[in-house]
Amino acid sequence: MRRIFPHHGVIVPLVTPLDGRDRLDEAGLERLVEHVVDGGVHGIFLLGTTGEAPSLSERLKRQLIQRVVKQVDRRVPILVGVTDTSLVDSLELASFSAEQQVDAIVAAPPPYFPLGQHDLVSCMTDLANESPLPVYLYNMPSHCKVAFEAEAVRQLAQVDGVAGIKDSSGQMLFFNQMIALAEERADFTVLMGPEELLAESVLMGGHGGVCGGANLAPQLYVELYEAAVSGDLALVHRLQHRVLRLASRLYTVGDPPSGYLTGLKCALECVGLCRARLAEPLSSLPADRRSRLEQHLRDLEFLTDTGRIESR
Repeated sequence: MRRIFPHHGVIVPLVTPLDGRDRLDEAGLERLVEHVVDGGVHGIFLLGTTGEAPSLSERLKRQLIQRVVKQVDRRVPILVGVTDTSLVDSLELASFSAEQQVDAIVAAPPPYFPLGQHDLVSCMTDLANESPLPVYLYNMPSHCKVAFEAEAVRQLAQVDGVAGIKDSSGQMLFFNQMIALAEERADFTVLMGPEELLAESVLMGGHGGVCGGANLAPQLYVELYEAAVSGDLALVHRLQHRVLRLASRLYTVGDPPSGYLTGLKCALECVGLCRARLAEPLSSLPADRRSRLEQHLRDLEFLTDTGRIESR
């Protein structure tokens, strides 16, 4: 039986820095990785939604994994997204990740055919049974045609190798059901997706969150998580206000539904961490909106006139 190492805290879904089509911004990637690790994150999640995984070639995915694993050098755990329409391709990427000494994989429902819960459980059971790494379920109904139902997760939690779930549904009833499941199985990890709900989820008994904003301001999200764990509600309130202000400005400057990514990547370029380029079919933020975003970053004290970042 594979031993599962529960993950907790702030896990940053790392953006994938690019400087051309199918080409990593290698210098930007190196700066970004050091930035988030120095900021205190508890883990790094590669090839998630924030990492634009569906738009990346298999070659680039593997290059990214290799470079990040080498640079991190076991300082924090690394999780890799293997979501795909093909179970075979998911397993191949899982095997490659294991060879690179990644800690776990993350998988959302296959995003093309509308699956029923029976097929979803069957597919994820096969993935968990055949993967050399522990599997985190990824509930992402906004991007997939199906959401995990609580009973399906309960069944999957009995499968050797299923380590937990990242819930990006934003549905607190479902999240509560996951917390109840974790009380039945002590090593089942429940992570919140929407960063605006990080503190609330931890106060409810969750184990942490996968926070896109931690690419920009890792220390802010780590401090919010730690305040929630310690029950310092006054500090939670102050930090939560800052997180909400950041999200309301950073993620709305671009056009929906991809505005989250365009705003975040542009902000990272503004503060000198990595390029703003997105993988096709997404496009970068227009110049007029970039100016607006730069002003937002100054207002929030994330950007100074010298371009330096203040992560708190």
